[in-house]
This record gives sequence, C-alpha cells and structure tokens, in this order.
Amino acid sequence: MGLKKETKAEGREVTSIRNDYVRSIERQEQRQKAHKIRLYRRLSVFGLFVVLASIWIGSTLHAQSQTLSEKEQLHKEALVALQEVEQEQEKLEEQIILLNDEEYLAKLARKEYFLSEEGEIIFTVPKTEEKAEEKE
Repeated sequence: MGLKKETKAEGREVTSIRNDYVRSIERQEQRQKAHKIRLYRRLSVFGLFVVLASIWIGSTLHAQSQTLSEKEQLHKEALVALQEVEQEQEKLEEQIILLNDEEYLAKLARKEYFLSEEGEIIFTVPKTEEKAEEKE
C-alpha cells in the first residue's frame, strides 16, 4: 500500500491511498475513458460513412433525374415526329387512291407531261406570278 502525493491549486498536498481497490477503480476509469474514445471513433467513422453514402445517393438521384428529363424530351420529340410521319402517310395513301383512278391519271398526264388525246391541242397559259413579273 503506497501513498501518492497530489498537489492542488491551493498549494495543499493531498496524499492518496494506493491499495488494490483504488487501483481497480483507476483501471476501471481508464477502461471507461478508452471505451468512450473508441465509441467516439466508431461514431465518427459511421457518421463519415453515412455522409459519403448520402452524397453518393444524392448524386445518383440527380444524374437519374437528368437522364429521365432528357429521355422525356426525346419522347416528346419522337411523338411530334410520329405525328408528322402519320400525316405524311395519310397524304400518301390518299395519293395512292387518286393514282388508281384513271380519270385523275389522265388529268395529271395532261397537266404535267403535256400529253393529249388524238386531235387535242394543248396551250400553256402563264401563271399569275409570271404575268405580274411581265407587267413590271
């Protein structure tokens, strides 16, 4: 059993008792202190992990939202293109129906290729735009 002298701020010396009980209490306090330090370290590492995971999740969500908005824009553009193609298809189907009509074909041949039936004479008349240019 040893005695230990401690100096206080007031200048008085206090002697502590060094027996098994005091040493066991000191070891227990040291273990608790070490346990607290390890706990703070574990919590710090866990907190860092949570922050990094949150950043990763946030960046992933941001990238996915950008990709989604780009794909929505492409989808809208594709729908517009589809409508244009469908309108063009309707026009072409109407033209197919007209081209199957013999009267329309004869009229088209006369107009575009200046074909005529026997005894028929074709005269070309200038268009109104050409007439306006001639007057000026």
